[in-house]
Amino acid sequence: MNPQAQQPSSPPASRFAGALAALGWLRGYEIGWLRGDVVAGITLAAYLLPSAIADSSLAGLPPEAGLYACLFSGLVFWFFCSSQRTAITVTSAISLLLGSSLGALAGGDTSRFGALAAATTLLVAAIGFVAWLAKAGSVINFVSESVMVGFKAGVALYLASTQLPKFFGFKGTHGDFWERSGYFIEHLGERNSTALALGFGALVLLLVGKFWLKRVPMGLLVIVAGVVVAARGDFEARGVQMLGAVPQGLPVPGLPAIGWQDLNELLPLALACFMLGAVETAAIGRMFSAKYGGRLDSNQEFLALAAANLASGLGRGFPVSGGMSQSLVNEGAGARTPLSGLFAALIVLIVTLFLSASLRTLPQPVLAAVVLVAVTGLFKVSALKELWQASRGEFVVAMCALLGVLGSGLLRGVLLGAVISLVQLLRRASRPHVAFLGRIPGTRRFSDLARHEDNQPVPDALIFRVEASLLYFNADHACDAVIERVKSEARPPGLVLGDLSASPYCDIHGAKALADLQEKLAALGVRLQIVEARSSVRDMLRRCGLEARVGGINRVTSVADAVEDFQRERGIK
Repeated sequence: MNPQAQQPSSPPASRFAGALAALGWLRGYEIGWLRGDVVAGITLAAYLLPSAIADSSLAGLPPEAGLYACLFSGLVFWFFCSSQRTAITVTSAISLLLGSSLGALAGGDTSRFGALAAATTLLVAAIGFVAWLAKAGSVINFVSESVMVGFKAGVALYLASTQLPKFFGFKGTHGDFWERSGYFIEHLGERNSTALALGFGALVLLLVGKFWLKRVPMGLLVIVAGVVVAARGDFEARGVQMLGAVPQGLPVPGLPAIGWQDLNELLPLALACFMLGAVETAAIGRMFSAKYGGRLDSNQEFLALAAANLASGLGRGFPVSGGMSQSLVNEGAGARTPLSGLFAALIVLIVTLFLSASLRTLPQPVLAAVVLVAVTGLFKVSALKELWQASRGEFVVAMCALLGVLGSGLLRGVLLGAVISLVQLLRRASRPHVAFLGRIPGTRRFSDLARHEDNQPVPDALIFRVEASLLYFNADHACDAVIERVKSEARPPGLVLGDLSASPYCDIHGAKALADLQEKLAALGVRLQIVEARSSVRDMLRRCGLEARVGGINRVTSVADAVEDFQRERGIK
């Protein structure tokens, strides 16, 4: 039985009662699922621990911040999420975005840096809660997949430029991707052989786990091995940097110590973090919904993200979202419900209370190797190749997002990606396809002449269909296309027939554009007729006085009826 399919199909009377998604699937929970959820929780925790520590370094925060984020968010996310197998976690993209954006605001003060990170997390929670109240789940669809492919590839390259100096055993620098890469190449001669050997050994083990031992928590094993090896050898004396002290125990939950003016500075960063998190979380949920059935509620995921980030922010963590690789690990380990995430959080709690201090001797090159292997999940050559083959325009959009990240930084890069998505959407919407129709042989149906060469044009008539709503930003383009086609004919047709069946909405400007089209056609001695318009479109055209000009607009006459009436008038058989 699929636990996702047991969720209530209709929302409860109270929206706030319905917000507690767990109340739905817990009623149908079967005891046989418990073993899968426990095993998945243990496996997920083994994967979360090294990634939490690694992503903390990317965010410019101490390692315990990542543990707190995974712990507190995991304790609440399971109760609100609608997706049964999505795992909440810190992610490389958001962590790197945070680390590259807060440095200037923090001014080198580590405690202020942590407070700003927590405040950003609380802002992400507020944005998620507002988005849930506004039922804005469809908003995430405005960021195209091509933009996300390019953005993640850019993040992967930027992330690699931050970790390679640690991997080779020397200190890196600040700046964009090009500055970091140039610095790395110039200072390769300063590499530390011991650090490089440790990092390379960890990298080999991680790659073996990634490609051949996928069910083994190799990341955790590498972290443990690094700590054990460093405890037996005096690597610090050889110039190898260690992770440093990791506080044992839990922080006192509370609001970060920042001023109101800081919130205004942090808002663009929080919006970017929320957008990245929402897109990633929704993509994971859609993937599992398609595989296991059920329906993903994007609005419910907004609430789950809001609750998770609220807990993380109050617990001195940083922004979290659904993690693709973590969720796949969770699924592969046998998770049946979100309880696996709760079990994983409880294991992280145990580590944080009793074992975190032992991480002090973790070598930085080993941690860098963990991060570098994670990069391979962000930079997807196959996705870029697919874009190149399917649509050069989409590939260009992806490359713009990639170069935006590398040249302008992650925050500007993700905002640039969002702008590119909207511009791309508006460009397509502003130039809708206008199909000119011909009769399908032997039928009373009509379709696009350009796509079907065997279609039969109607003598002395031009039939068009606008395949979009007629709105203020695209109606002129559609009407201009009709005028240009009429003028390109050897002689003007007697009838221009507008099929509006594919136009679900028409605003005032669209109606006025059709009225202008009628006047221009009349000046050429051509009659315009409108058929198959939907009720709301008919109402708008009538209010704008177009019905009297085109001889009536009704819900009865089809394209075939209008053509046959015209042919009878002209005596055409």
